[in-house]
Amino acid sequence: MSTTTKPAKIEISGEQLQESRTLWGDTWRQFRKHKLAMLASAVLIAIVLLVVVGPFLYSGDPEHIDFSFKYSGMTAERPFGADDLGRDLFARIIQGGRVSLLIGVTAMAIAMTVGTLVGLLAGYFSWMDNILMRITDIFLSLPRLPLLLVITLLFREPINSLVADMMSVLPAEMRGNMLAPSEIGIFFMIVSIIGLLGWMPTARLVRGEVLTVKEREYVLAARSLGASSRSIIFRHILPNVLSPVIVAATFSIASAIISESALSFLGLGFPPDFPTWGRILFDGQGHVNKSILLVMWPGLMISLTVLCVNFIGDGLRDALDPRLRK
Repeated sequence: MSTTTKPAKIEISGEQLQESRTLWGDTWRQFRKHKLAMLASAVLIAIVLLVVVGPFLYSGDPEHIDFSFKYSGMTAERPFGADDLGRDLFARIIQGGRVSLLIGVTAMAIAMTVGTLVGLLAGYFSWMDNILMRITDIFLSLPRLPLLLVITLLFREPINSLVADMMSVLPAEMRGNMLAPSEIGIFFMIVSIIGLLGWMPTARLVRGEVLTVKEREYVLAARSLGASSRSIIFRHILPNVLSPVIVAATFSIASAIISESALSFLGLGFPPDFPTWGRILFDGQGHVNKSILLVMWPGLMISLTVLCVNFIGDGLRDALDPRLRK
């Protein structure tokens, strides 16, 4: 007589379900516990929405001059007041925020790309380590702001002339919808300089992570199976060193915004008709005795944005730390 056995009923407890959680899910749960980071995220999202959606909801013209509103205070028509030419300061803050945030993100992308690539090569190839790290040390020894000033003074006009020559071959109707050559040239020059002077901390950070990760068992197994160095670097090592790169990226955005603001405040950034928060601050510092609003609002936006980005970086650093996740 044969007996049939029923399949055992499998029960999954809550603890077993928690084991199937993903890394980024755990990171988000840990990040939510950082109250300052969550508050900073909400404020930063509000600032981004203000500068992106603001022009579609607010009809003020940032370039319209009306001397009857010169140095006017905060009113319903001009919420942030007006500058020395009667221009709407709220509209200029919105327009300048677009440029400042775009500079921060673009310069961060350049710095992270160069720094990650240098760190990967230096950490994986021992024969390149000494060369790349000595180059990194040389760049770290350079004073950043004075070098920014010198490069801007030397290459502003040549770059503007180069951009003007490149734009001259475009059709007239296409040139009419583009920015002026001086604005395009100064944007790419400032973004490139800030990005290329900010990759060194990321390179050293990535190098240290690669030196640890490349000795792990899965990397040794991939190497023993004949995987190429390119495949090992980009498929096995890079995904495991992205956590510190993400944290470094947030601080890089804040550093880029401060660098551009300092450059514009010294009068070597963008022209007056292409405002950034730093440029608006520079334009208003000579009239602060007439209206403190001219320096209060751009200074507040710079400080608030940088502070929020730094708090978010702190939260990501804690959330991505495996020692803090259960």
